[in-house]
Amino acid sequence: MKKFILALLVVALGVSCAFAWAPKKNVTVIVAYKAGSGTDNTARVLSKYATATVGKTLVINNLEGGSGSIGWTSLAMARPDGHTIGFVNLPTLCSNIVEQLGDYKIDDFVPICNHVNETSLVMVGKDSPFNTLQELVAFAKENPGKLKASTNGMKASNHIGAELLAKSAGFQYMAIPYGGTADQLLALRQGEVDFSVAKEADIAAMMSEVKILGVFSETKLDTLPDVPTLGSMGYYDKWYGSARAIVAPKGTKPEVIAFYEEAFKKAMEDPEYIAAAEKAGVTTLFMNAEDTGKMIQQQYEFCTDEVAKLWE
Repeated sequence: MKKFILALLVVALGVSCAFAWAPKKNVTVIVAYKAGSGTDNTARVLSKYATATVGKTLVINNLEGGSGSIGWTSLAMARPDGHTIGFVNLPTLCSNIVEQLGDYKIDDFVPICNHVNETSLVMVGKDSPFNTLQELVAFAKENPGKLKASTNGMKASNHIGAELLAKSAGFQYMAIPYGGTADQLLALRQGEVDFSVAKEADIAAMMSEVKILGVFSETKLDTLPDVPTLGSMGYYDKWYGSARAIVAPKGTKPEVIAFYEEAFKKAMEDPEYIAAAEKAGVTTLFMNAEDTGKMIQQQYEFCTDEVAKLWE
């Protein structure tokens, strides 16, 4: 009997330690892009299922502008009490820091976990005269600077993708920055520009309105088996894309980070979430806090080294 009581106490203590911290009120989740953007859509898919594992409602707060810098500045300045967390986009967060577009640094954020890794795609509008990437590149070379590309901001993730393509293919174009990916893709669909680079989840709801001409991957994507890789056409031959990670403001306690890391992991393993994510074109890739921190540092180095050379 004594052993049984002792066992119960051990279990009780274990549960108490495991849940030493939990949010006392609804949690604000900052998304640095407008409602309806790719980041917003992926955040809402996860938040719906993570509400059960967190134990409180996750309230999305869209603070768009400045290629994400407005939302990330607010996130960096939030109280580190566990009731405000947010999504950061890579490499845009890092390129913003390199370009000094916001009042924040890498160490102003504490990584919780990664949520999404997505491959970048080159696309044109459904009515575009270009049906292959080779056709687009050939036209661009014959007409230097005539092609226009919409981007999600100056030197933001999709602008970087367009530059990687242009530099590797040897053509010039005009980059037109918009407020975010949603506006960038609206401009493409309305025929204001000739091409764009974005991610799969960004266009999940508009596949019939665009033509995808190439993928930034070393191998073809299972979801787009008929679309060639850029490398197979003699252009940029490395993987390029975007990660969307969840972070907290600097000063957030380790037990808070551990709580959210486990809560989001459980949510991403939920079969119902997995089905909803696949339907929405969300490429889930959970990474723990430590690995997410390493990824952010790697992306920062990518932006300070390779990306910086694109505009030399």
